[in-house]
Amino acid sequence: SKYKPGTIHRRIERRLAVHQIETIDKYIKYLQKNPAEIEVLFRDLLIGVTSFFRDHEAFKALEDKVIPRLMAGKHMGGVIRVWSPGCSSGEEAYSLAILLQEGLERLKLSHKVLIFATDIDNEAIATARAGIYPVGRVDTLSPERLARFFTLEPDGSSYRINKNIRDLLIFSEQNVIKDPPFSKLDLISCRNLMIYMGGNLQKKLIPLFHYALNPGGFLFLGASETIGDFAPLFATLDRKLKLYSREADIQDAQHAGLNRFSPMMTMHKAPPQGAGRTITVGKLSLRELTEQALLRQVAPTGALVKSNGDILYLHGRTGMYLEPAQGEVGVNNILYMAREGLRRQLTAGLKKAAKDKKIVSRPGLLVKTNGNFTAVNLTICPLASRPEPFCKAEDCKDESAEPAATTLFLIILEEALAFNSNQSQQPDLLDGDEVTAYSGTSEGSRENARIATLRQELWAQEEYLQTANEEFKSTNEEMQSVNEELQSTNEELETSKEEMQSINEELATVNFELQTKVADLSRANNDMNNLLAGTGIATIFLDNNLHILRFTPNATGIINLIQSDMGRPLSHIVSNLVAYEKLAADTQAVLDTLVPKEAEVQTREGSWYILRIRPYRTLDNVIEGVVLTFVDITAAKRTRQALQKANDLLRLAMVERETGDAFTEQNLDPGLDPSGTLKKQVTGN
Repeated sequence: SKYKPGTIHRRIERRLAVHQIETIDKYIKYLQKNPAEIEVLFRDLLIGVTSFFRDHEAFKALEDKVIPRLMAGKHMGGVIRVWSPGCSSGEEAYSLAILLQEGLERLKLSHKVLIFATDIDNEAIATARAGIYPVGRVDTLSPERLARFFTLEPDGSSYRINKNIRDLLIFSEQNVIKDPPFSKLDLISCRNLMIYMGGNLQKKLIPLFHYALNPGGFLFLGASETIGDFAPLFATLDRKLKLYSREADIQDAQHAGLNRFSPMMTMHKAPPQGAGRTITVGKLSLRELTEQALLRQVAPTGALVKSNGDILYLHGRTGMYLEPAQGEVGVNNILYMAREGLRRQLTAGLKKAAKDKKIVSRPGLLVKTNGNFTAVNLTICPLASRPEPFCKAEDCKDESAEPAATTLFLIILEEALAFNSNQSQQPDLLDGDEVTAYSGTSEGSRENARIATLRQELWAQEEYLQTANEEFKSTNEEMQSVNEELQSTNEELETSKEEMQSINEELATVNFELQTKVADLSRANNDMNNLLAGTGIATIFLDNNLHILRFTPNATGIINLIQSDMGRPLSHIVSNLVAYEKLAADTQAVLDTLVPKEAEVQTREGSWYILRIRPYRTLDNVIEGVVLTFVDITAAKRTRQALQKANDLLRLAMVERETGDAFTEQNLDPGLDPSGTLKKQVTGN
C-alpha cells in the first residue's frame, strides 16, 4: 500500500502476460492454486535494478565533495557509519565501500568503516552476502578497480569481492517503512527507492533519514528523487546530483515552518454574501438584465461586462467616462476604454468584486473630461451567475445540455456633487475607500483637487500592487503544484526506465539460455547426423501425412531423393526397388495400425535390403509419423546363396558315391556361363 499504483499495475500485467491470463479475477484464482506465484509476484514488484557505480557522475561527486568532509570530521580511529537502504543485490553498497577504502588510503587515515546494507528481498540479500557476480555484472568497473578489489573465480564465469571490502559491510533483511532505522549515521545512500513510493511514504522517509543522520551527515538520493518540502532539514550540496547535508534538528525545523508539511486540506468556502446586495436574476436577455439592475440602482449610466472587462451592454450616455481605445478597431473592453482617472480604480475594483463577490464602491473619482476633471462615483455590482450565451452553433448541438455559467458585473457611473470656492468650508479628505473631490476655479480648490487626485492615485497604486502580489502568490502556488506534478512524472519515468532495464536484464538472461540451448541442439543434431551417416543404414522420416521430413545420404541410392523433396509425399517419389510396389500402402498401414512391418527388397543394381517400417514416437509417446530403415544384406544374401550351392554339390557327391553313376549339372543362368551349360563329370573309384 501507498506505493505508486501505476508501477504495481504494470508489474501485475506483466505476470498476467507471462501466464497468458486475461483478467485479474483469473489471476487471483491462479495465485490461490499456486502459492509459489505469490513469492514470484512479490519479487517482481521489487524491481531490483542496480549496478556498480551506477551513474558515474554522481559517484564522482560523492567521492570529491562528501568523502573528504566525511573523514575530516572524524577523530583518529573513529567509526564512519553508512546506511544503504534498498541495496538489492549489493552492487551499490560495495561501490560505497570501495570509495571509502580508496579515500582512507588516499588520506592515509585509519578510520573504521561500517556499512549497513538492507533490503526487503531476502534472496537479493543472500546474493549480496556471497559477493559473487557474473562477468557481465562487473563491466561498469574500471579495469584497475576490478583487478584490485575482485578475484576471478576458477571457472572464469564470475568475480568474487575481496575479503577486505566484504568485511566493511553488514547485510540484513529490513523493511525501511516499518522497521526501526539505524542511527548516528554519517552517510545515507538511498538511490532510486522512493521513486516507487507515493507522496505519503516519501514524506515519511525524509524525516526518518534526518533523524538517523548525525549533525552534518550526508544524504545521497537518486537522480529523480528530491527532499521535496523538507528543505529546512537539509542543506543542498549539489542539486543536480542530489547530494544533501543534514541541517537542523527536528525541533528547529518545526520552528522553521515544518508544520506546513502536514497534509493540506483544500477548503472550499462559500463566498460571503452582502445583505440584500446581490442581485438574483433569471434567464433574461442582456437588455432586460441591464435595465432591471439600473432601475434598482437608479443610475443614469452603466455597462454590463464580464470579469475580464469585455462589454456586453451599454446603457445611457457613456462618452463622458469611456472613449474608443487606441489600436486595433473592434476592441470592446471597458478597461481599455476608460478615461484617465477611472482606469486604475475600475481595474482594481473589478478584480476585487470578482474575488469577494461583493459590491465595490469608489466615490469621488476625478475623471479627466475635455481638459477638466469631473467627480464621478463608481459602483461595481456582481450579478448572479447566468447561462453563457456566447457559443457557436456547431458547439451547441445538444440543446438539452445546460450552458456554461459565467459571472457578470454591472458598472454604474454617476456624476458626484461638486464643491465650489464660494462655500465657506471645504470638507476634509476622507480616509479609506472614499476621497472627496473638489472642483472649482479658485487656486485653493485646484490645489486641493490636485492633492486629492495624487492621494487617490497613490491609494489605487497600492491596491493594484497588493492585487498583483496576491496574483503572484497564486501563480507561485500553481507553479509549485506544477513542479510537484513534474517531479511525480519524472519519478514515474525513472520507474519505467528501471522496469525496462529489469526486463532487459531478464531478456539478456533468457537470450543467453536460448543461445546455450541452440548450441546444445546444434551439437546434438550434428551428432545425430554423423551417427546416421556412420551406421550406413538408409533412413527416411515421414510425418503423419507421409510427407518426407528428412533422410540420410544412403537413402538416395534406394529411393531417388534430393534436398528439394523435403515436404513432398512419399508416393510422388520414384524408387529403385524391384518387384515391390506397395511401399506407400505398407507405410500407411503401419501408421494406421502401429504394427511394424519388415520385408526383403532388392534394387535394380542387385543390392538386397531389409526394409523395416516403424511408427515415429516422441518422448511423450505421441505418434508423429513413420520411420523407414533399409539395412543392406547383399553380402549376407550372396553368402547364403553360395552356401546353398555348396550344400547341393555335397548332396550330389554323396549320391554318386553310393550309386557309382555319372551326373551332369546344367546351370540355366546364361550370365554365369557363356555357353549356357556347365558340365561336370563325377566318376567313382
